[in-house]
This record gives sequence, structure tokens and C-alpha cells, in this order.
Amino acid sequence: MSCTTILVGKYASYNGSTMIARNDDCAAGTYTAKHMVHVDPKDLPEVYKPVISKAEIPMPEGAMHFICVPNSDLTEEGIWAAAGVNEKNISMTATETITSNERVLAADPLWETKKTEGREEAAGGIGEEDLVYLVLPYINSAREGVLRVAELLEKYGTYEMNGMAFSDENEIWYLETVGGHHFLAKRVPDEGVVIMPNQLGLDRYDFTDAFGDQEEHICSPDMMEFIEENHLDLEGDDFFNPRTAFGSHDDADHVYNTPRAWYMGRYLCPGSYKWDGEDADFNPYSDDIPWCLTPERLITPEDVKYLLSSHYQGTPYDPYMSYGDRSMSGAFRSIGVNRTSFMSLAELREDGEPLFEICFGSNVFNAMIPLYGNVRTIPEYFGYTPEKPDTKSFYWANRMIGALADASYKTSLNHVERYQLDVTGKCKAVIKKYDKLIAEENDSSKIMSLCEKSNEEIAAITEEKTNGLLDKVLYEASNIMKNAYARSDA
Repeated sequence: MSCTTILVGKYASYNGSTMIARNDDCAAGTYTAKHMVHVDPKDLPEVYKPVISKAEIPMPEGAMHFICVPNSDLTEEGIWAAAGVNEKNISMTATETITSNERVLAADPLWETKKTEGREEAAGGIGEEDLVYLVLPYINSAREGVLRVAELLEKYGTYEMNGMAFSDENEIWYLETVGGHHFLAKRVPDEGVVIMPNQLGLDRYDFTDAFGDQEEHICSPDMMEFIEENHLDLEGDDFFNPRTAFGSHDDADHVYNTPRAWYMGRYLCPGSYKWDGEDADFNPYSDDIPWCLTPERLITPEDVKYLLSSHYQGTPYDPYMSYGDRSMSGAFRSIGVNRTSFMSLAELREDGEPLFEICFGSNVFNAMIPLYGNVRTIPEYFGYTPEKPDTKSFYWANRMIGALADASYKTSLNHVERYQLDVTGKCKAVIKKYDKLIAEENDSSKIMSLCEKSNEEIAAITEEKTNGLLDKVLYEASNIMKNAYARSDA
């Protein structure tokens, strides 16, 4: 999956929470329907069998309740649970598809698909289809997420290069797979924001810590030998650069990946570096944009939503620009792309119940809805995604709004912006109301009941406001149909 990830350390966030967010984007020309679900441990299989690979993985005992955002159709590619929060308030998002190079893949090949009697079958391994389901129900901290994935990689391997993030209220860990069986993981600095656009991102790594106290670094036990035997360290500097050693260095990166990192960095640190002009520190083609930046101000969920919705506004690369030199308009892959299935942001708060904020469809035209994460029921508006379009489904309503608003961008944009401000503000007001009620309650079952009641109120608001926006953008798109004619009937 082509995705974009943002990770916000607790000292970089507006309220001391950790925040992990990711756009879950489909491959070009595809639109995978998603819905939000609660998974009861008793419904987990004893042996997990992926659709894509032929691995058979025994599930450990002691699974926890969790919410996630799987595919609506499980028969074609499997679960793809994507992101969620478990009952211990631990969150995970997986995966960010990342790139590698020939030397790495020769040294530790990925599991490959093979053809058997004219039919493709996977030889084994795990991947994005499986990881949230195999990990999130069993971890009690972000660090435990790393250790659980390490165990699975060592035993089963993977058929793709992936990045994934784990968070609890104190810390965030980010893990990247290297080849078929190796990995590097690093703790996100508390004061930092990580920006990840489909590339292998880690750019500094401390093996002394990884093979010592493991305070901020964990890796495969044979990683040093793997690097040395395969001559993968290309810099030989005082620190190891995983991006140089394990990542890709293709021309395609400069239209698909690095421009996204450039735009996010430009937003987070506008004064710390020069991002535009001939003497810029970084430009859209730069391969050395830092994996983690210290933002110039505290970051809010609204900042994260803006970045994960962005299409290079204010630059010559905006595909929607309507004036000036448009020769570079649409040259780069937008962050807020048309084929986003959903975006989630897990906000794990020290002074409140965890929030799992979610939106479906193209982020340019949708709103991020805050919901409580530690729940056992999901409002039907967010959980109902049938095979065919239905305005009773938040997913399908947003897909329709995106297609209509894109076609009528100039006239629909005002409606979209008013909707985003209105619905998000009203939903956050509900959260504030219930935060106060929850703070006065000590009974865990009553707290969960309040969380679920809040989510139902938010669903009702969201459905009303979203249908109102659909009505407006349908009107605007209808007015610019090619068969329109100015004269009316007499």
C-alpha cells in the first residue's frame, strides 16, 4: 500500500499525548472499502491463516479486545486490519510500504510468489494483511509491539518491505523491515515529529544502544554481521545511516516520495531550514530530508489532518492551482491522494481516555472524526460499509463527496471547508463534554458505557453533517455537467 505516516512525540504535541497517524492508500486505480470494527478475543482463530501467503500461525493465549479498520471484503486479500487501539490503550498502525535496493534483497530475499499449475501462490511469510491482527491483541506497551514483530519476522519472514508504528501514552516506536527477515526499530524522540512517505526512513542508528541497553534502538540480533558480510554500510561514518544502506535511490522517489517529506518538513519547520529557492537546504528532490524533525510549535490533530490531506497548497505543484505558472501543477504525488481508503490518528492521552480519530476517502474533502478508542461497540455509521455505495455508510458518503467535489473544486471547496470546521468542532465539543463525565467516574464499565454513548452521539452528528455536504457538492457538480445549457424551458 502507498501510504504516508506522521508520528508525534509527547513533548511535540499540544497536550502531551503521543499521536500516530497514517493515510492508508490503495494501489493506483484501486479503492478498497474499509470499516471500523471491534474484535472480541474469543473470535480470534486458534491458527491464523492469511489469504495472500500460505503461512499458518498459531495465535497466543491472552488476547485482548481491540478496535481496528479492516477491509470490508475479507475474501479477496484478507483482513488488512491497518490500525487500532487495544484494551490496554496501546495503538498500532501498519504498514507504511517502504522501498529497498538490490543489494539488500539479494542478501536477504523477500518471500516470493510462485506459480503452481498456472495459479499464483505465496510461498510463505507475513505482511500488511496480517500484522495488526497478529500483534495488537497481545502487546502491553509500544516496546512490546517491536518485540512481537521481531519474533514473527524471525520465524515467518515477510514478502514485502514495511514500516510500522506502536504507541502508548509515554512513547512511540517505529520499526522498518529489512529484506525478508531483518528489522531495525527506533524510539521516536519525545520532542520530535516523524515524517514517512513510502521510503525507508531511518537516517541515523546507534548500534551501541541496540546491542546494549536498548533504550532507543532495537534490531535483529545478527544485524551487524548482516551489514558487514554484505558490504551495506556505504558511509563508514561515526553513525550508521539505514536509509543509505537499505533504502532505494531511484528517480521515481523524486516524484513519488521525497516531495511529500519536503512539504511536511516545510510546514513543521518553516524557519529552521530554507525549503524554497536555488539555495534551499532541502527541495522536493532531496534524499536527505530528516526522518524526524523538532517542530517550531506544538502539533495538534488538526495539523496532522492538514498535512495528511495536503496537495502542495501554496506551491507550484498543487494540482488544483488555477492561476500563475501551472507547468509543474500535479507533477508530484499528493499526500491527500484520491485513493486513500482511510486515515486514522491514535491520540493516547495521559489525562483522558484514548481517542481514535478517523476519516474515510480522499482527505482533501473529508473530516477527521474523534472517537473514544477503548470501546466494545462501533456506531453503525462507521462500521457499515456494504459492497455497493450507500449514503448510510460514512465510507461511501465520503467516496461520493470526494469524486463530486474534485470535479467541482472551485465551487465546492467552500462547502467542504465549512463542513470540516463545523462537524469537527461539534464532535470535539461532545468529547469535551464526556471527558468531564468520565473524569468523575471510577467504575471501568461505566466509563466504557460513557465512551460508547459519546461515539453514538458523534456518529449522529457526523451523518447529518456529511449528508448535508453531499447534497451541496452534488448540486455544484450537477451545474458544471458538460450537457448543461443556459436557456430554460419557456
